[in-house]
Amino acid sequence: MTDAEGVPELPADLDAVRGALVDWYEADHRDFPWRRTEDPYEVLVSEVMSQQTQLDRVVPAWEDFLDEWPTTAALAAADRADVVAFWSDHSLGYNNRAKYLHEAAGQVEDDYDGSFPEDPEGLRELMGVGPYTANAVASFAFDNGDAVVDTNVKRVLYRAFDAPDDDDAFGRIASALMPAGESRVWNNAVMELGGVACGKRPRCDEAGCPWREWCHAYQTGDFTAPDVPEQPSFEGSRRQFRGRIVRLLGEHDEMDLDALGHRIRVDYAPEGDHGREWLRGLVDDLADDGLVESDASGDGVVVSLRR
Repeated sequence: MTDAEGVPELPADLDAVRGALVDWYEADHRDFPWRRTEDPYEVLVSEVMSQQTQLDRVVPAWEDFLDEWPTTAALAAADRADVVAFWSDHSLGYNNRAKYLHEAAGQVEDDYDGSFPEDPEGLRELMGVGPYTANAVASFAFDNGDAVVDTNVKRVLYRAFDAPDDDDAFGRIASALMPAGESRVWNNAVMELGGVACGKRPRCDEAGCPWREWCHAYQTGDFTAPDVPEQPSFEGSRRQFRGRIVRLLGEHDEMDLDALGHRIRVDYAPEGDHGREWLRGLVDDLADDGLVESDASGDGVVVSLRR
């Protein structure tokens, strides 16, 4: 279902959706050093560097930059040519970002007495700081931001909640999902989901995606997205559904054939194209491989992992 503006109806139990994601993130996530700081300057440097550079490559550049200019005061006092040379030497993309960062440090020192603004609106006054970067710094340094919406987050929302490919819709859905006053952990978590589990080639089961039970793409097998116009070859394949069967049977001692079907795809219909005959073919393949066994009892079929 969708509302009057075409935004899909979100799961009724949003607390469960939120809790599942935060628990997944806090249990294990990529340990980038800027995730261990709440210093707005250090966060800003990481955000500017990350705009055009892979995160693994940003880490040493970020550490070297802060060794050279550890505070806004140090950066503001530096020769701009030295800052630009550092940027170029570390292959961090357009050099004007280095110039803007140097200028922003001067603004913090001269216009804000060395203290950063703490909300997205105030942060946007800094040179070179656009809406996304302002919101990220407000979120990660001050826990005072709005829901972050970047390419990865759009991909997650499009797949998980069947969101329309529309920036306003993405913003409304992201805002509805984020728990009030928890922008730091939430925005880190949803971006981690997009970077680790829901990439262009998703790794739903391998990464233990916490939204599988609600995810439209996971249920239908259609993993296209705004930045993934063609279905990845693995997604929707028999191999993927075989993996789902094995995972589900690992969580349950045994399952009725139809109950299993409804759990692995939302459009399962016993008499339909993706019904009992289709599912029985998958189960038989897994049985031939020695992975599962099935038992016909009465009018039903019960499937379990082979022990």
